[in-house]
Amino acid sequence: MVRPSTFLVFSVLSLQGCSVLTMERPVNDRDFELPGQWTGSGKGNEGKTVTGWIAGFEDARMQKLVSEALENNNTLKAVAARLESARQGTITGRAERFPSINLNASSSNSGRDIFSEAARYESSYALTLAASWEMDLWGRLRDLDLAARADYQAARADYRAARLSLAANVAKAWCNIITARQRLELAEQTRDSFVSNYRITERNYKAGDETATPLSVQFGRNNVASAERNLIARKLARDNAARPLEVLLGRYPSGELKSSNRLPKLPESVPAGLPSELLWRRPDIASAAASLRASAKRADAARKNLLPSFSLTARGSDASGDLNRILANPETILWNAASSLAQSIFRGGALSAQAQRALAQNEQALHNFTDSVLEALREVESALATERSLAEQERFISIELAQAKLAEAQAGRDYSEGLIGILSIFEAQRRGVAARNAMITLRNQRLQNRIDLHLALGGDFESLPAGEPGL
Repeated sequence: MVRPSTFLVFSVLSLQGCSVLTMERPVNDRDFELPGQWTGSGKGNEGKTVTGWIAGFEDARMQKLVSEALENNNTLKAVAARLESARQGTITGRAERFPSINLNASSSNSGRDIFSEAARYESSYALTLAASWEMDLWGRLRDLDLAARADYQAARADYRAARLSLAANVAKAWCNIITARQRLELAEQTRDSFVSNYRITERNYKAGDETATPLSVQFGRNNVASAERNLIARKLARDNAARPLEVLLGRYPSGELKSSNRLPKLPESVPAGLPSELLWRRPDIASAAASLRASAKRADAARKNLLPSFSLTARGSDASGDLNRILANPETILWNAASSLAQSIFRGGALSAQAQRALAQNEQALHNFTDSVLEALREVESALATERSLAEQERFISIELAQAKLAEAQAGRDYSEGLIGILSIFEAQRRGVAARNAMITLRNQRLQNRIDLHLALGGDFESLPAGEPGL
């Protein structure tokens, strides 16, 4: 059982280091190096947590479909593009901390006495090299750099969340297709059985059998019409169940998806005492934590905008009528350098408002993170409770189904001996069909809930996160 109180206390203690804003200048950059892999997944565990749990269902086709979706899904490709955009943003953020160097070259031609035979043309060339650098005296640019890299970490977590969600949705869609096929097959069997019984009832009624009454014939016709209608609905449900999976796989609308008629195996029961630390693997929690860290750094940077900024600029230029002289002797460029100290005196309260806005956004991110943690706890608790409930329900449905089969067999024997009428056969069949439908539905529900549990935990039941939880 997940321990909510322990997890929440750990969350608050972990967040204290990233939610408190400070004006102190960090010593160096090494306390926030971008990891090669999100620490919440653990080294070598990313594949296991994202898709490794699929193997527990012992369905090779399901595993193949998940791999196909991860390769071809268009939504996942869009998330991957956003991830690349965020990665480029880290380069932009880091570049702001380095000097900016610009080179400008120009040329011009001029002529004199254009109406005279002695017209003269002159050419001139200019080469200018300018450099500027804002000294990060208060660490403002560093804060913005770290915020961009935290955005990248959030984007990586979002990409991992998309992969995990896609794997779960493919697995659930596959179970739904098989369930739809099983219910269709049951509908066909039920229709055939009702048709057969109706023909027997009608023949006996026409033959003058006292056990075959007009009411039994009408019930027989009613059963056949109901079974035909149900069969049409089941065919539509089967087709509709296939389309969402075809979209996830990138096949729709051209691909035809063939399903098996056996549901995947429900993995062994959930281990008792699942550690709450498993939730740190959840990519949505990692994303919320990174967004919180980014908002804190941007709030720091916004507050430091109120402080003076110090810049160095240098400019060198040379102009000549001889381009070769400039290119061959770059040392002829004349340089001048200057430094400046800037402090905004009055901007209508804009800088102060920006700082307050950044602080409010940081508070919003903190609440978003808390909501993510609480939602994760709720999802796990709900999935575990549903797991227990469905297991109990299946136990009683198994009894119900076994008794329905015995009742159908007994009704057949009693009818052949003239002990009961055909209406009792109809009732026994109705109960048997209802029990079979309930069993098919419940087994799919148990599989769906188990998949939801893996999604809520962020992976399998064993792979603990490595190191600190991505904060």
